[in-house]
Amino acid sequence: MSKPNFASLKLFITGPTYIRQDVKEAALLPEFGHRDAENDLRCAPIRENLRKLAGCGDDYEPILCLGSGSTAMEASVRSLVADGETLLNVSVGAFGDLYYNLAASNGKQCENLKFDYGKPIDLNVLEDKLRELKPEVVSFTHNETSTGVVNDMKTVCELIRKHGAMPLVDGVSIYGGAPLDLSDSGAAMYSTATQKSLGLPAGFGIGFVSREAEEKAEKVTNKGHHHDITKHLGLARKNQTLTTPNTCLVNQMWYQLDRIVNEEGIENRFARHVEMRTMVEKWAAGIDGFEMFAPEGYRSPTMSTVLCPEGVTSAQLKKGVKEALRGEGYLMDPGYGKLNAALEEAGRRQVFRVGHMGDITPDMLATYLDKLEKELKKL
Repeated sequence: MSKPNFASLKLFITGPTYIRQDVKEAALLPEFGHRDAENDLRCAPIRENLRKLAGCGDDYEPILCLGSGSTAMEASVRSLVADGETLLNVSVGAFGDLYYNLAASNGKQCENLKFDYGKPIDLNVLEDKLRELKPEVVSFTHNETSTGVVNDMKTVCELIRKHGAMPLVDGVSIYGGAPLDLSDSGAAMYSTATQKSLGLPAGFGIGFVSREAEEKAEKVTNKGHHHDITKHLGLARKNQTLTTPNTCLVNQMWYQLDRIVNEEGIENRFARHVEMRTMVEKWAAGIDGFEMFAPEGYRSPTMSTVLCPEGVTSAQLKKGVKEALRGEGYLMDPGYGKLNAALEEAGRRQVFRVGHMGDITPDMLATYLDKLEKELKKL
């Protein structure tokens, strides 16, 4: 069979992300039985290092759900929103709507509180809605991947708990790239994934489940099988997954988390992400007509959105800039399609994204931004 000529591109999109060669090669470590003692050699360190990256101890139980971040998020909805309860979802962008869509598709009573693209959660508006709706559960996005806005997780959780509700947090695109201090966050369950800031292939949704969430899940009915967090937790405490995992990915996860914690260092990793955000901010400020989309103080450390000058179209970003950079060996992110379509319909300027999460380095980013700038100046 003839082999296609796959392009080797450096990914500067927001997921999946660049994977180091040594992490790729870790998939070649010996396969193993997921109910065998060999499993402990991988999964016990994985769970320990997941907790270290999250800033928590045994107050949260890490579980691995086969799938992606949305799998862990759906498990939190199925397991923690009981019949007759209402979930309020708080959205600051296209991915912020996902929790609401998951709840609605599972027949849960739910409402979606939406904020303007590029804006963080307005706590006053949220509090008014909490008083009005009196939800039992509230979901929101820690890091909005379509807009580059990061919400203050602890402050939002504090407000939610003030009104007696349980906070569920989507941290898919920030976990592993910024400090969470999960133990002091107030989140009942925090969901994330492998393919973003951890610099791994897609394949696992990761859930950090509090004791409070576990106790509630035991009483909720109709949770399904893979979305029942109580079933996951029983096996997680044995360092196992509910069903057969991708053992190649488990090997990669064991290797990568050990490298992050014991070689690069957690604080160094977080500082590198902040440095790259600052690089993009200075770069955007230096190009006429371009500026950061997210407001200062709410800009993600793992990815950035840049606002284009008036007149730049989505087609120019996709067919012009993106394809030109593809020819130089880079995969550029011309902006989230639904976001730019909504901005275009409202007569607003277009945005593009720069992914600088995972194992992207400042040197890699500097080279990419230089090439990107040359193409943008042709518009």
